[in-house]
Amino acid sequence: MVFRNVIVCHMVPGSDKIVGDVFGHYDKATRPQDLGVIGRILLSHHDLYIHVIEREQDPRISGQTRGLPAFQKIAEAIGPYVTPYPRYWKNPSDSVAKEFYHWAPEGEPPAETTLTVIVGRIKPGAEPDVARVFAESDAGPLPTELGVTGRWLYSIDDVYVHLLEQEASAAEATRSNHDAKPVFAKVMQDLAPYVSPYRPEEWHGPQDSVATVFYRWQAED
Repeated sequence: MVFRNVIVCHMVPGSDKIVGDVFGHYDKATRPQDLGVIGRILLSHHDLYIHVIEREQDPRISGQTRGLPAFQKIAEAIGPYVTPYPRYWKNPSDSVAKEFYHWAPEGEPPAETTLTVIVGRIKPGAEPDVARVFAESDAGPLPTELGVTGRWLYSIDDVYVHLLEQEASAAEATRSNHDAKPVFAKVMQDLAPYVSPYRPEEWHGPQDSVATVFYRWQAED
């Protein structure tokens, strides 16, 4: 199972390519995998920058806790476009979202999976309630019906980030059939007091909460 960290910041809308090109350059010029980093996904959602860092193992266990290669150069290059999100920000570690729920089915995951990143706003202190709603749902048949192979929930300040991993063949069908599944509708209803759209005025359905991938890198060795 891949270990993931999630970084959340503000980003100037429209700067996706600039930021992606910076990481593209340094991911080729350096070897992040030497520090245990095996993948990276950069996403945007309105004025948010979401950086999913993938590792083979939790760095607290592996001991590979050093920052990314060329961290300072990357920070300087993207500095005009990417800025801290949390109001309490004091150092880079304050941009790392906190995982508050994780679920995965028993057994080996399928070879072909896809990751969807869902973003919203979370009511302060509501993490235990949100975790309870998903724990109750994940204990039933819905994850199997939707081909879910992993779920990770994070929060940072008032931002909620939901990493949903699914069998690749089931992901597209899931996106188009949310409204047809009464059980999924119940989950949405139960979450409503705690989680809301990031930009309510621009939200028309679940698809409007999905972040957009603008850069992806995977280690080849």
